Amino acid sequence: MLRVTGWFRRSCGHRVAIIQQSDSVMSHRTWSFPTKRLKSKRASEPSVPSDDVFRRTGRLFSSLREEGRHQRGISDVTCDAGKDKPRVFSGDTQTSEGAFLPGEDEEPEKGAMKRLSTMWSSLRVKMQRDRPKEPPSPVNTQPLPTEDAPKDQRYASGQFFFEYLVVVSLKKSKSDVYEPLISYQFPKRDGMVRFQKEEEEKTLKAITLFCFPEGINWAPLTEYRSETFSFVLTEVDGSRRNGYCRRLLPHGKGARPPEAYCIISKVACFGLFSKIFDEVEKRRQISMAMIYPFMQSLREAPFPAPGNTVKIKSFIPDSGTEIISLTRPTDSWLEHVDFRTLFRCLSDEEVLQVFAATVLERRIIFIAEELGTLSQVIHAVSVLLHPFIWQHTLISIVPEILIDVVMAPTPYLLGVQKRFADQVTDQGDLLAVDLSEGRTQTFIRQVGDENSILPHKLKEEILQALKMRNETATLDELNQVVPEAFLPFFVKTVGHFAKHITRTGQNQEGHFQKRTFCKAHESKSTRRFVKKFVETQMFDLFIQEVEQRSASQEGFFEQKIAEYHKKMKEKMMKQ
Repeated sequence: MLRVTGWFRRSCGHRVAIIQQSDSVMSHRTWSFPTKRLKSKRASEPSVPSDDVFRRTGRLFSSLREEGRHQRGISDVTCDAGKDKPRVFSGDTQTSEGAFLPGEDEEPEKGAMKRLSTMWSSLRVKMQRDRPKEPPSPVNTQPLPTEDAPKDQRYASGQFFFEYLVVVSLKKSKSDVYEPLISYQFPKRDGMVRFQKEEEEKTLKAITLFCFPEGINWAPLTEYRSETFSFVLTEVDGSRRNGYCRRLLPHGKGARPPEAYCIISKVACFGLFSKIFDEVEKRRQISMAMIYPFMQSLREAPFPAPGNTVKIKSFIPDSGTEIISLTRPTDSWLEHVDFRTLFRCLSDEEVLQVFAATVLERRIIFIAEELGTLSQVIHAVSVLLHPFIWQHTLISIVPEILIDVVMAPTPYLLGVQKRFADQVTDQGDLLAVDLSEGRTQTFIRQVGDENSILPHKLKEEILQALKMRNETATLDELNQVVPEAFLPFFVKTVGHFAKHITRTGQNQEGHFQKRTFCKAHESKSTRRFVKKFVETQMFDLFIQEVEQRSASQEGFFEQKIAEYHKKMKEKMMKQ
């Protein structure tokens, strides 16, 4: 079992929970919960060299924000408890480039490689110096074929569909219990050094936990309804990899345990991978060997840009060659979301109470039996915050072995299966939301003020906008109606932020005037909400990014604010 053994605050401002597990493969782990952004250092203080930062610290936020923080001499610290590098397991969010952090054993190798690299660089310089100069090649002034230009725009540069696919099977152990083990992996990783192998072993171990979060309480089944869900593995450096999982009963006769297919990818696109799982499952019914050529074709295919389609050719016996079309949604920030599950489980008024608690970064636990329900609802709730980003712990499905994470005093969004509900609802101030069918009450536990957090007038406007959707609305229709209902709320409450950022020059760093910003509203209820919201980490980091941008740069939120004011102006002119 993982147990929370203590809490302490480092000088850097992070509150850290030490959670230890007896399992030797995943021992000495730490969970890091960032609470407040670090204030910028004085200009007189020397900045930390970037090499030292990446060797000793972990980035807890996106690479874009971290780059800006390093420019100001700021670094986020994740504390170690033991020799192993910590790994944070969480739910779904956006992705960034992953990286392996070398252990102490690799220092001699790095030194040798560095000397070898230096020798090779010197040799190349000498060869280039001694080589006779060649006349410059003529410049091709012919324009590129017109058909090539749109082709380049159809693909996301440098991205591929997935890193690997694994099949997790339940195997009976010597103690007569079923344990999840990886029975198939594509592709196999070869040529890795020792620390890379150790990191992959930890990742694969984590995958088995999230594919079967119930633990070892399994028995052979004759019937099992397949389900699709997702999770995220967050590395110590802040990079994230998405795990897409489908659990089903393998083809065969008689009672047998279910198995899980899991795709690890840096891409966040739930709908796209659900379709890929359909193809994998269809081939698995024929033979495990049929999965390989399809996944190989998929791995070699470039990942499409938003709104574009990639076609994969795949051969199936008795069916011939099939062409599978995989289309990516136009709005990339919505491609990991399915709002239908959220509004099927909760009424509009209940969704607003959950939204209010999320906006103020409180502890929220969602409870359901179906894994797909938990992951889809948590994804949807986090997207309601757009253009702001949830910065705290997010675990769409909490494995039984990690259930003690509910004791964390910092904000979180957690998904817990109903069988563990009694273990998580006896905590302090939190919002526990029951999503299961046939429930007697939706909110098992509340702080009590969820219904009064949002300004009344703005809350009614959101409800009216949500009523515009059709009861039988498709996913695409919901993805248009729901953001249009919630985004104006942020425009009206904090959309005036740009007027309260002062700069000494056009390209100079800005300074946010919090006090005048909070007093700008005439409505007392809106002012009361804004004073609370500006203290959240999501707003704090958003403002930090705006401060570091030049005045001429506009982000997504600024564009939406301009569109809103233009629409309101046109509406007034028509009256």
